[in-house]
Amino acid sequence: MNEEERAAALTFVKLGGSLITDKAAAYTARPEVIARLAEEVRKALDADASMRLMLGHGSGSYGHWAAEPYGTVVGVETRAQWRGYAEVAAAAARLNRLVTDGFLEAGVPTLSLQPSASAVCRDGVVRHLDVRPIRAALGHGLVPLVYGDVALDEVRGGTIASTEDLFAYLAGELRPARILLLGRVAGVLNNDDEVIPSITPDSYARWRHALTGSDAVDVTGGMRDKVTQMVDLVSDQPSVQVRIMSGQEPGLLTRVLLGEDGDTGTLITA
Repeated sequence: MNEEERAAALTFVKLGGSLITDKAAAYTARPEVIARLAEEVRKALDADASMRLMLGHGSGSYGHWAAEPYGTVVGVETRAQWRGYAEVAAAAARLNRLVTDGFLEAGVPTLSLQPSASAVCRDGVVRHLDVRPIRAALGHGLVPLVYGDVALDEVRGGTIASTEDLFAYLAGELRPARILLLGRVAGVLNNDDEVIPSITPDSYARWRHALTGSDAVDVTGGMRDKVTQMVDLVSDQPSVQVRIMSGQEPGLLTRVLLGEDGDTGTLITA
């Protein structure tokens, strides 16, 4: 992607829940990591004022810990489960407030948009999300922010829409050029803990056996589900490039946003 194309393109950036929280400890954020990532985004925006970004973040030790006792992701039916649905939404919103405040304090014009206010799923797949506020935010030079949240479901009653679920739906509406998924690992790892440099729909079967779920509480799956979903996304939308990369290396996010360090992490393309 040349400089002109990058300036006109939209990039989705996800801050993984394992990156901005301690997923092994309930309701434990990493404010210093949030602050650093916010500074890195601001530096990229300062260097390229035409850059268009949409942010997302996982629920980490907030939404996942709240959801596990109720089994929210598989369905919401009983009175107790609907109470749990409300508790999960509140937990996810608490983390979102920390992220939003951190980015605003860093000078990033962030507008938080609550997914559960409009999201509707069908058997776990996002079928509707109001994109009008997102389009308006982008049109006014803001950086919209979505996050893993509960959602009504036409089959299950209620469920959880992960950030990847939301990105998959929004990619069809907003047509980003890039999706960056930041976590605590350097990329997708093989059985020898080496980064797999690239994955395509054709090569995915070769690597599938090496992918695992999450070691911590994660009701929406781990790396395996993430990669599967992104492979499906690029199959449907071949113009999109997905990069799974580390959010732990200081300065890396800024460089990647500006088109540098193009070989970092794992690139998923059609």
